[in-house]
Amino acid sequence: MRKHILMILIVAIISMLLIACSSDSSSSGGNDDAGKKKNGEKTTIQFWHALGGKNGELIDEMLKRFNDSQDEIEVVGSFQGGYDEAVTKLQQSISADTSPDIAMIERAYVEMFADSEVLEDLTPYFESSDLNVDDFTEGLMGHSYFNDQLLSLPFNRSTPILHVNKSMLDENGLEVPTTWEELKEVANALVIKEGDEYKRYGFSMPYDTWYPIAMITQSGGTFFNEDNTSVGFFDNGVGEEVFSFLKDVQSTGAMYYPPAQDSGNIVNQMFMSENIGIMYQSTGTIGTLMENVEFDYVTTFLPKNDEYAAPTGGGNIAMLAGSENKEAAWKFIEWMLKEPEGLLQFVIDSGYLPFTNTMVESQEMKELWVKEPNRQVAYEQLEHAVDTNKDVEWPVIMHEFFSAIEAIMYNDEEIKPTLKKFKEETERILNK
Repeated sequence: MRKHILMILIVAIISMLLIACSSDSSSSGGNDDAGKKKNGEKTTIQFWHALGGKNGELIDEMLKRFNDSQDEIEVVGSFQGGYDEAVTKLQQSISADTSPDIAMIERAYVEMFADSEVLEDLTPYFESSDLNVDDFTEGLMGHSYFNDQLLSLPFNRSTPILHVNKSMLDENGLEVPTTWEELKEVANALVIKEGDEYKRYGFSMPYDTWYPIAMITQSGGTFFNEDNTSVGFFDNGVGEEVFSFLKDVQSTGAMYYPPAQDSGNIVNQMFMSENIGIMYQSTGTIGTLMENVEFDYVTTFLPKNDEYAAPTGGGNIAMLAGSENKEAAWKFIEWMLKEPEGLLQFVIDSGYLPFTNTMVESQEMKELWVKEPNRQVAYEQLEHAVDTNKDVEWPVIMHEFFSAIEAIMYNDEEIKPTLKKFKEETERILNK
């Protein structure tokens, strides 16, 4: 048995209280045996996801459209909490043999489940369908394959992008930055300081691993080295260059680095309130910003250093290998991908990225991009999408990287020794 099956068992034992609290059908998706058997003449499919709020409502609406479109399959959607909580519950359900038929998995966790051999290879299903894997956007397929098996597909996907208050820049005679050096100059020019207090900063970004990883790849580095035995940004000096730039712009007020808690909302509010003029943030915020800002708001690619690059984010969808209803589960997945009422409508309504050529070339998407060109820019940046943090151990190493970010950005610890310590810990985890 592989090491991550053991990990799943351990997590399940430790987390029995959590699974007990989520065992009723209203919160866990009704994952008892009856939920996977015939319900009258319909086959019931359990679909677990990690989208709450408005996006969760859009999921429910899509499921209703599918359920109303035919009388053979009933898909029951169940919100399992945020990405991390949903992963924990899925681990528990696999251990207890009560897993759903289909699950949304944050793309960085796919390899962990793939390594445990609990995800269904979708290759045979595509071979018997008129769907084509080549139709998917290449930049969003980095977390779909494992050991030459197609184990997940893009679902609710996003990428970081630069959000710009064009009105503020115009008022100060500034151009939208395309490089780090231009960003530094523009951001410093936007700073307003009265005494010791900053009334306005230049730009900001949420507390996240996303943005340093983007900057590492923009500088010719990689998060992991080629054989995934160490990091790919320490020995070449790339990590030191990235964090030296960030500390430099932080020191002048050109960049405001927010507290870790609720950092995304803090940065969004600062942008909408014009306390910053530029923001690194997810494409998923475009809709909210367009509804709330009163200035000329535009998006553009993340500024380059040596090259343009952007990691991807969001969730993929996977079929569980233990499902007893794989044929019906595939029919649902196929419907979502083929029918305009499926994921195309969900993408349009939610603001997530389209992920197939068919979606991009649809009349609905073309009309949306004419109306909201900021969203087209987000898709075009996928030409430079790259994910270099792919490893089964990423979920563990991610927390170590957060610790390094905190030490540098909050505690002003020396950059090189901090990154060296992180490198050594990463090597220990990867090579144990």
